[in-house]
Amino acid sequence: IVEPRLHPRIERHNHDSASSYSRQPPGGRHQCTSTKHVGATAAETGRLNAHHLKIKPPILTGVIAREGNGMSVNLVGVIGAGVMGVGVAQNLAQCGHQVVLVDVAEAILKQAEQQLRYNVRLQSFLMKDKPTKSAGDLLKQITFSTSHEPLVHADFIIENVTEKWEIKKEVYAQLDAVCPAHCVFAANTSAIPITRIASATKRAPQVVGMHFMNPVPMKTTVEVIRGHHTSDQTLELAQGLLASMGKEGIVVNDAPGFVSNRVLMLTINEAVFLLQEQVASVADVDRIFKSCFGHKMGPLETADLIGLDTILLSIEVLHESFNDSKYRPCPLLRQMVDAGLLGRKSGQGFYSYPETGR
Repeated sequence: IVEPRLHPRIERHNHDSASSYSRQPPGGRHQCTSTKHVGATAAETGRLNAHHLKIKPPILTGVIAREGNGMSVNLVGVIGAGVMGVGVAQNLAQCGHQVVLVDVAEAILKQAEQQLRYNVRLQSFLMKDKPTKSAGDLLKQITFSTSHEPLVHADFIIENVTEKWEIKKEVYAQLDAVCPAHCVFAANTSAIPITRIASATKRAPQVVGMHFMNPVPMKTTVEVIRGHHTSDQTLELAQGLLASMGKEGIVVNDAPGFVSNRVLMLTINEAVFLLQEQVASVADVDRIFKSCFGHKMGPLETADLIGLDTILLSIEVLHESFNDSKYRPCPLLRQMVDAGLLGRKSGQGFYSYPETGR
């Protein structure tokens, strides 16, 4: 494991490789042993919100260990072969699902395959006490495709393309035309509202948000977002799929940024402002969060892990959605994205990441 080093240029001033969906629009059931269950906390809050806002409260009664409504999930399509898409495909395949990983460029898919091999080696090193599939066995369960045609038999889709609405809108229109009528669409989006995404399809009740965290195979909790039209059956199916991946789903109602990123993106953006204003160094900003609050990573380390381009796009969505100046992107954040300092995936961000020999 290579520790990140402070990027020299940033320190001196005291101041997801991405899916090609970010550049252009696109032309088995097994249970993991670590399945967890959701508790029924915050149910009263959900009912209170529903009473005042006239929205459906999220289902908080528990993970369904089986796929719901008598429907099984045999083939899962994963759209976008960037950092998140690769992680989702890996997790699904490791838990016995057949996967179709789709992107628009052969070069991106080749890179995704190499990343999967590296991820499996790294995971086997970090988790020596747990059995893991070999890269060869894992790849037998994943079909790589630049076409949507293999998705004609998909039961479930998990979309991971860039946080740009025009691209997502086009992707969902194409998926809606290709996928079978029973297929559920899950948006792994950072901030775009699920109700808005559902409006780009003709199956709004079958659209749900599933906000995975990075690195996907090692995170046990997923933020599940119920859109305005999302049905109980869709939520049940989504929760069953997550349970089969060894994950707990926490269901929230729909809003830009949901819970996690409405708070996290604002925190990261403010941390970059502190850096720009020379209130503290990169290392000291992160050290305060780790030492004082017990966080495993500081906000700037977290930004590097997520990708500064994704951070910027997400904060822009929040700024546009709420029209609130508190979400105004920090100029330093924009400058770093323009300079290609995107974090771990580019090798440089707030910290420098030495070549790992992949």
